[in-house]
Amino acid sequence: MDKPTKPPKPPESVSARIRSRLLNAKKRFHANDNIAAFLEAGELDELLTEVEGKFKSVLESLVIDTDSDHNTEGTARRVAKMYLTEVFRGRYVAPPAVTEFPNAEALNELMIVGPIKVRSACSHHFCPIMGRLWIGVMPNEHSNLIGLSKYSRLAEWIMSRPQIQEEAITQMAELLMDKVRPDGLAVVMEADHFCMHWRGVKDDATMMVNSVMRGSFLKDHTLRSEFLSLLNIRT
Repeated sequence: MDKPTKPPKPPESVSARIRSRLLNAKKRFHANDNIAAFLEAGELDELLTEVEGKFKSVLESLVIDTDSDHNTEGTARRVAKMYLTEVFRGRYVAPPAVTEFPNAEALNELMIVGPIKVRSACSHHFCPIMGRLWIGVMPNEHSNLIGLSKYSRLAEWIMSRPQIQEEAITQMAELLMDKVRPDGLAVVMEADHFCMHWRGVKDDATMMVNSVMRGSFLKDHTLRSEFLSLLNIRT
C-alpha cells in the first residue's frame, strides 16, 4: 500500500519570518524597539495584510458584524495601515537621514529646542500619549550640529512606537548623545495620557512631566537650573 501523503505545510507567515531573523540574531524586539533592519523589501506590505486579517478576527471576537455594518466593513485594513505606517511607524522604518555639521565656531553656550509636539501610544493599553518635548544641548568644539527640523524628525521616529514616557525620553537622549556628542544634554517631556481619560480613574487633568539629564547637566546645577527656568512649560 502506498503511504499516505502528508498534507503540505502552510506557508510561513511574514511575521514568523521576521521574528525568526530577530531570534537568530539575538536581537530584542520589544514594543518600543526599531526592527527595520530585519525587514526585507516588500515585507511591510505583507505584514499589513497579515495584521489586517488578524484584526478582522479581533472584530469578530468582539461580535461586530463587519459584513453588514458599513461603518466597520474596512476597519481591519484601516487599523492595520494606521499601526504600521503611522502611529507605530518608528518600529518599521530606518531612522531619518540627519546631516551633521562640525562645530566650526566652537560654540559652547546652552541651546534649547522646543516645544516639539510629540504623539505616541502607551504600550500598556495602546491609548494615545500627546505631549511636548524640550531638548537642551551644551555643545563643545568636537560636537556635531544638526538642523532644527532634525530634532523634530528624530523625536517623531522615537515616539511613533508603543512607549512608556520614561523610556521614550531615555531613548531620545541616547540617540542625541550619539549623534551630537555634546558636553551635556537635557530632555524634558510633558504629556497627556489618554489611558487616564478613557479607563480606570478617568482623570483628564493629570499630566506627566519627566526629565533625563546627561553630562554637564548632571554635574552643574546652575546649568540645569538655567535650562529648566527657560522652559516655562506651563505657558
